[in-house]
Amino acid sequence: AHRTAIGVTGASPSKDPATVENFPGVKEVIVVTQPYKLVSREAKPDDTIVSVGGVDVGGKGVIVVGGPCAVETLDQTRTIAERIKRGGGQLFRGGAYKPRTSPYSFQGLGEPGLEILARVREEFDLPIVTEAIDEESLKLVEQYADCIQIGARNKQNFSLLKMAGRARKPVLLKRGMSATLEELLLSAEYIMSEGNYKVILCERGVRTFADHTRNTVDLSVVPAIKRISHLPILVDPSHGTGKRNKVLPMSRAAIAVGADGVLVEVHHKPEEALSDGPQAILPDTFDQLVREVDAIAGVLGRSLQPALAASYRVSHSDHATIATMENRGSASEESPETSLRLLASSRPRPFVNRRHAVSPLMRTVVSGFSPSSTLRSHCPASRTSEHSVTSRMSNEIAVPSAALAFRYA
Repeated sequence: AHRTAIGVTGASPSKDPATVENFPGVKEVIVVTQPYKLVSREAKPDDTIVSVGGVDVGGKGVIVVGGPCAVETLDQTRTIAERIKRGGGQLFRGGAYKPRTSPYSFQGLGEPGLEILARVREEFDLPIVTEAIDEESLKLVEQYADCIQIGARNKQNFSLLKMAGRARKPVLLKRGMSATLEELLLSAEYIMSEGNYKVILCERGVRTFADHTRNTVDLSVVPAIKRISHLPILVDPSHGTGKRNKVLPMSRAAIAVGADGVLVEVHHKPEEALSDGPQAILPDTFDQLVREVDAIAGVLGRSLQPALAASYRVSHSDHATIATMENRGSASEESPETSLRLLASSRPRPFVNRRHAVSPLMRTVVSGFSPSSTLRSHCPASRTSEHSVTSRMSNEIAVPSAALAFRYA
């Protein structure tokens, strides 16, 4: 039989839930006991799968996200993106905005950095994950990127979390440097309570007394989150350790404990990097990391998510150029792949804004109930059309801050 679960928003009800249980068609009333509602498996037992630019995060697949800590130049970003694509990475990370401890450190390129990321995405079909540090930058990141990252320093920037919750794009939420598991989930609740259910969690290490690493990667939080939350979770061993030689083993361990993927920093010239060079792995190490992550995932009955197929947009006039390059390549032992890269670097690529279409409304918000009236639907106009997303729950409808869940027969 078809059943629908409805969550009721607001604080704990003063009325007896049994009153609602007597309504026609109501089979069961369940009181949600956790302070976080929407992120809990009580609200949604099945794992959530978040699509980032066409790449699924969560479920049976695992992903590898790679890229530089900061976008420095177009050539630097293209070089690294080409190796991420070739190595089997599914998403590309890179910071256009960099919140730094020192005001004198490199702060990122800002919007020009986002334009570079957009060009790289269109060339290599690598969906982009990049950080927003305030409301102004979030608007730009939502316009250019495929996934909005909220960094560790902003994990409790509640106004920014609410704005991310009103965005259309998926959100990658990093754990704060001293945040507990509950605090991380409540930060995710802030985002989801505003209508954005496409949230990915990320463990990036916490501060401890250990001095052999930059931070301590808390891998035990992965199975803990998997037990109580349906959201996917990635692990960032680059920031988590701060040491290049620890990224590979910690990536293997992350997949072994059940993470849905890893987020690593890659740089072809880490000694020249403007940000966090010591923790960036080389492209060859990234290739090895992808192979080992895939092998460990296979042992667990999982598999590496397929990367998007690269689509080079070649105009009619370009075919002669490609033919010339391929002929030259046969004489100078350059491959057609190299010829395509040469062509891509020699021709300007227009920026294409790939805003995702808003999914049909699949959620109903129930604001509360009164014993003398039926349940009232409360769907603010500012959310129903612009911020509603397709639910991956089977026969379920979930809402912000659900205090109760109803199962209709």
